[in-house]
Amino acid sequence: MRYKVTFAYDGTNFNGFQRQPKQRTVEGILTSKINTMAKNPVQHIEVFGSGRTDSGVHALAQVAHFDFPFDIPTDAMYRGLNSMLPLDVEILKVEKVSDTFHARFDVSGKRYMYRAYLGEFTNPFKRNYTGHWKFPVDINKVDTAIHELVGQHDFSSFVAAGSTAKSNIRTIYDAKCFLDKEANEINIEFYGNGFLYNMVRIMVGVAMEIGSGNRPEHDVLRLFEVKDRDQARLTMPASGLYLKKVYYEGDDPLHPTKLPKF
Repeated sequence: MRYKVTFAYDGTNFNGFQRQPKQRTVEGILTSKINTMAKNPVQHIEVFGSGRTDSGVHALAQVAHFDFPFDIPTDAMYRGLNSMLPLDVEILKVEKVSDTFHARFDVSGKRYMYRAYLGEFTNPFKRNYTGHWKFPVDINKVDTAIHELVGQHDFSSFVAAGSTAKSNIRTIYDAKCFLDKEANEINIEFYGNGFLYNMVRIMVGVAMEIGSGNRPEHDVLRLFEVKDRDQARLTMPASGLYLKKVYYEGDDPLHPTKLPKF
């Protein structure tokens, strides 16, 4: 029986999502608990995630699938896994799906969110959950910058070294930002068909520099032309990045996951 699980995690104490030898990863822990629940079957159960997140990056609604050797109710799977998982991972939903469903290959889009704290100094209670931006920033300039990223473009200036992607062309369907005065944060979201290595963190860095007057207002357009990662400069800290939603065919992108307050 193939199960689709939607789950959240605090990425602070994980060395990313993807399983790695002798490292604490989300995929590694989830795989271990699923195999334990199946009473360590002869055929090891593999977990397939919708994609990777880096060390320190969080997820509000990551998705994975696995084939379980027994047909058990989704509620029993939900309660069983949550009873075994550590406190920094929570299963949100369990569904039985067709054996043709694939958590990674069937993805139609993803939504990422970045939280940038605007205080003069690092807030000790937010240091693991936001990036820090201590400079004055114009939210309207940030908004203009991120909307220039919308559309199909070559994002070569916005991908970090080490990327294994065959093409740097991606499509951003929607971008938005808002100033949360109570939390003293700027929140920026991107919804697209796929994202390159560190792409969101680099895009946010460029937009924040534009908002602070450290770049010309329409510098995004120049960066598309030069295709030079070095000219984009900043990569914002992983702590402020959240995988907010993974979309599959039939999902409604107009109803994003609600952001919890930390």
